[in-house]
Amino acid sequence: MTSEKVWWNQRRPEIVEDFDREIYGRKPKNIPKVKWEVVSTTTELYEGIPVVMKKLIGHVDNSSYPNVSVDIQLTLATPADAKGPVPVIMELAFVRPSWFPAPNPPPTGPSWQQQVLQKGWGYAIIIPTSIQPDNGAGLKQGIIGLVNKGQSRKPDDWGALCAWGWGASRAMDYFETDKTVDPKRVGIEGHSRYGKAAAVAMADDPRFAIAYISSCGEGGAKINRRNYGELIENVAGSGEYHWMAGNFIKYAGPSNGGDLPVDGHSLISLCAPRPVFLGSGDKGDDWVDPKGIFLAGVHAGPVYKLLGKKDLGTAEFPPLETTLIDGDIAFRQHGGGHTPAPNWPTFLTFASRYFK
Repeated sequence: MTSEKVWWNQRRPEIVEDFDREIYGRKPKNIPKVKWEVVSTTTELYEGIPVVMKKLIGHVDNSSYPNVSVDIQLTLATPADAKGPVPVIMELAFVRPSWFPAPNPPPTGPSWQQQVLQKGWGYAIIIPTSIQPDNGAGLKQGIIGLVNKGQSRKPDDWGALCAWGWGASRAMDYFETDKTVDPKRVGIEGHSRYGKAAAVAMADDPRFAIAYISSCGEGGAKINRRNYGELIENVAGSGEYHWMAGNFIKYAGPSNGGDLPVDGHSLISLCAPRPVFLGSGDKGDDWVDPKGIFLAGVHAGPVYKLLGKKDLGTAEFPPLETTLIDGDIAFRQHGGGHTPAPNWPTFLTFASRYFK
């Protein structure tokens, strides 16, 4: 092992500690077990493609505090004609899958699920709010409230982003037991706040093989010290503080972004050497700071190169719709606003290099 890799093996745990203490919070050591129940298994057509559809609930053991129940909602669909285990891309979803009432109409055009199935892969959808509510009042509910037995958090306790990432890993536990899934080829995708959570899950769990991090913005895989778009003060405010550790709030004052011990490039570095696709849009997506996301990818490049992988290949922010997928860190800003949809075809082309 080279001296550089020895250094990274020493440095990486220090970065993890900074994130755990100051940014996302620590996962407790006493998190209850999850028992997966396959609610139903059906063979059906999904947008004209025959699939085996499994609806699952991950029951978290709440015997230590029965006042809080946590049941993780997960859907898994694999091609019905698959001859063996297939790659799976899992989305941390804003909307519920079809077997739950959907609050919004489905998007028009080919869905990302159809695009994945057309490659002969499977898709999964996990509902983060079934793991942990997306509000400050919910900190006494969900998996955080269950572990804390309804009490308030300590300053370095985990927030919702870390909890959602923990739930994604519990889905990965299930995938390792399902013979239709190739557990060595499971990817994770999330958009906006769930892009942050997907990045946290990817950094924390080496079993995820690839990630599509879409429009993650402040508090995620972007340079958070940049004074552009969403700011640390926004994430530390009343609508979003629950995503983070309590200790993070001080960086909105009296401390500031310059005092952060780690930043978005550090988070991407923790994903190395596994491939990461960073995506964003234009127009309203200025709020998430596309250039800051790109720069985080640039500054994570040295770690990828240290581990024998390729970086972005440029440090110059590219024009809109430029595709940078030749390295193991990839980036594309599309022209469709705050949505992951236009970048799905590019991400799947990128992923096909690894999922053969």
